[in-house]
This record gives sequence, C-alpha cells and structure tokens, in this order.
Amino acid sequence: MTLPAPVSRRSFVVASVGAALALGGASHASAGGRSPFGRYGSPSARLNERTLYVHPGGLGDHTTVQAAVNAASSSGYTLVIAPGTYRETVAVSVARTDMTWIGASGEARDVVVVYDNAAGTPKPGGGTYGTTGSATTLVQADGFAARDLTFANDWLRADHPGVSGTQAVAIKVQGDRSAFVRCRFLGHQDTLYADSMALGTFARQYFRDCYVEGDVDFVFGRATAVYENCHFRTLIRDDLTGAPYGFVFAPSTAGANPRGYLVTGGRISSEAPDAYYKLARPWVPSSDTTARPMLTVRGTRLGAGIDAVAPYTNMSSGFPWQDQRFAEYRNTGPGAVISVPEHRPQLTDEEAASATRAVYLGDWTPWKGC
Repeated sequence: MTLPAPVSRRSFVVASVGAALALGGASHASAGGRSPFGRYGSPSARLNERTLYVHPGGLGDHTTVQAAVNAASSSGYTLVIAPGTYRETVAVSVARTDMTWIGASGEARDVVVVYDNAAGTPKPGGGTYGTTGSATTLVQADGFAARDLTFANDWLRADHPGVSGTQAVAIKVQGDRSAFVRCRFLGHQDTLYADSMALGTFARQYFRDCYVEGDVDFVFGRATAVYENCHFRTLIRDDLTGAPYGFVFAPSTAGANPRGYLVTGGRISSEAPDAYYKLARPWVPSSDTTARPMLTVRGTRLGAGIDAVAPYTNMSSGFPWQDQRFAEYRNTGPGAVISVPEHRPQLTDEEAASATRAVYLGDWTPWKGC
C-alpha cells in the first residue's frame, strides 16, 4: 500500500490561513473595503458595550486574543476575532464567565490560535511545562462558547528528538457549560483535553460539527462531553514502523460520574494504514485511581484506520479496559465490524435510550442556541 507523505501540522496551519492573511491585509489597506469583522460590527459600530474586536493588524480593539480576554473584566463578553494567525497562549480564568469567541469570517480555517509548547518544553524559569502547561488555550471559566475557530498546537516531535514529554495540547477546557461549534482542533498527542476543575466537579461540554485530529490520546480527560456530528482524523506517523500508531479517545471519567464521553453521529477517518489505530484506551491517572473511564460511541462511521478486531487496549495493566465503561451502538464502517464480540461491548436498545445528549447534559441545552 502506498501511503501519502506525512503532512507537517505547522505547514498545514500556515496553508490554512493563507487566504485569511490576504483578507486581513486587504482590509488594512482599504479603509472603505470589506470589514474584517464581517457582519459582527466593528469598534466604530459596536454590537454592544461587551463586544470586543481582535485584529492582528490593528483594526480592532486589540491585536492579540489574550489582550482582549484581559480587557473583559466581567461576565458576558463576546470577542469577535478577525481572520489571521494568533501565535500566542491564551488563558480564560474562572472569573470570566459566559464568554463567547466568534471567528468573524464564519470559517474556522481563517482564524487560528496556535502555539508550540509541549509537556517537555523547558520553561524560562526552570523545569518543563507539563501536559496542562503545554496548552495553547486554557479555558477554566463556566459558560464559555466558541464557533468558527481553529485551536492548534503545532509542536512537532521531529523538531525535538531529545524531548520525551511529547504531549502538546491545543486546548484544555475545564469549565462547565462549554460549547464549541464548527471549530477545528489540530495537534498530535493530547490535542483536545476535555476536563474539569476538580475530581468532584462534573463539567459538561458540547462539541458540534467540529474537526479534531491527532495521534496519541488526542481526545482525553474527565469531563462529561458530547461530540455530535464531529469528524476525528488519525494521522500518519513517520517515527513508528508498526501498529498501533495511537488512540483516539482516552477518557478519565471519575468513578462517581455517571456520564463520560458520548460520541454520536460522527465519523473517524485516517491517514494511516488500515487497523493502525485503537478507538480508545482508559486513562486512570495517578491523581485519581478510582476513576472509571466512560466512552460511548454510537451512530458513528469508523473508518478502516480503526482496528476492528481489537479496538480497545490498556494504558495500564492494573486498569484493564474491560473493567471500565466502554460501549458502542449501531456504528458503521470497516472499523466497526464485529468479528470478536467480546472485544466490542454493545449497548442494548434500552441502554441506548439513555445515551443521548439530553441525558448527558441535563438542564443545559446548548444545541438550541447554536
């Protein structure tokens, strides 16, 4: 089988925003031209006093996303972000609740927040960043929403052969009621960290019509998270010679939490050879050895890149995947073929009736406002 040449995530990010940068340059040069903020107003025609505008060339209130976040001194701010590449790390603290980020063009490829720290990257003051510290974007506030944006970490293993901490998070989300619509999440290992603020906090998160790519555990954490109509893409690796290349999901759901990750109506595709990826493995972190990771995948097309014979594996032999809460229901595609039933736990129709976005998210209905 002839495989396509591996694509550098950094090259991919740069190519994705080429048109966006051209648009931003044209807007800067032409005062009477099309607004870089589209239909969302501008600093001179502000939607309301809690709308802030971000533009890399100076046409907004701020030139960086973090500066705009810092200026949002209370709850309920909206950031309208013009096309461009924002190479920075961004943190949304717990005090900045009910914040919304909008990609002004309506196309996630046009607005990219990206940086390149990894867990093993040395910090200026000594030590390394660790997994959480590697995050390009960190969201700890409740009520966060984003649409039409790309969150990326373009740290590359090939550029740092001596670094063993290769986790490189694009975004870590810890707040309750966090919603992402038509967003992209780009990285390799640990791309999307859907988590919570504490072991006893069951943060709810909702992802709809999103695209996520990576290789090792690239959707992971302990949140109660619903992924609806999302596309997950597994990447080819030139640093390994055999399977498995990695794992799509690595939930770490608290044992007391009745709801973990729910994937519904989506698809999983791959750049890699057939059966080179596992669907999931359970993450039981040392900080919570009572965790019982939970993942339900239903109504989703699993491409040939998923190992249909043995789609699950262990992260630690002390916490076998069979003791966790993994299940499937009415999936399709070559990666969903059930050849060894004991390797593919399935929900009954009655159990599936409780595996829905409404049950998982309770009194929060983000799909109604999308």
